[in-house]
Amino acid sequence: MNAAHVLEAASTTPSLQLVDLLTNLLISAGLTLVVGLHYRFFGSTLANRDSFIKVFPFVALTTTLLISIVKSSLALSLGLVGALSIVRFRTPVKEPEELAYLFLSITIGLGLGADFRLPTTVAVVLILAVMGAVQLRSKKRQERNLYLSIGLDVPQSTGASEAIARIHELLAKHCSRLDLRRMDNDHGHLELVYYVDMRGAEPLGQLAGDFQTQFPAARVTLLDQSRLPGV
Repeated sequence: MNAAHVLEAASTTPSLQLVDLLTNLLISAGLTLVVGLHYRFFGSTLANRDSFIKVFPFVALTTTLLISIVKSSLALSLGLVGALSIVRFRTPVKEPEELAYLFLSITIGLGLGADFRLPTTVAVVLILAVMGAVQLRSKKRQERNLYLSIGLDVPQSTGASEAIARIHELLAKHCSRLDLRRMDNDHGHLELVYYVDMRGAEPLGQLAGDFQTQFPAARVTLLDQSRLPGV
């Protein structure tokens, strides 16, 4: 009787392990889909997000399978350490935000591979909710940090000082912060470089319209510094 129970338990163990593995893989796939949607909506990197999102399920599912295989065997765990020691990843990931999402995908695989389904699911949802709230709050308060370059020919009757005063007055109407970084006056040709902060796109359009009205011959260059990729 005892032998029959042992044989029955031995015969059902592989099927139960397979069911657990499939369940973990399905949960991992679902969580990485949520992570991908979160990255698409809240991500601020300039890279192709759709191609990067495809990596999340691959990383998480592979990690889940890997941990499921080695968690019950010390020999396999030691072999995994030796195998990974010869692996070299050559693809650079420059954005810290991309590294954070990749690390979250790996964490999903680790947690589900170790059968911590509920804690992993709750933790991932909580992390995404907190980061989403932080991103929404920062977007509401975010100012447009602009590099502004102005070049114009100043008539002798006007003078450089009067032209600069008019430009300062115009910029002060639309900018929350104004910082003059450089001024060049070369025989009546005036070059001004500013760092300015603007709240939203509407003041930017108003500024462009006012410049066109008051200084139709001016050359104005605007560069959004907040969207420049990290080097």
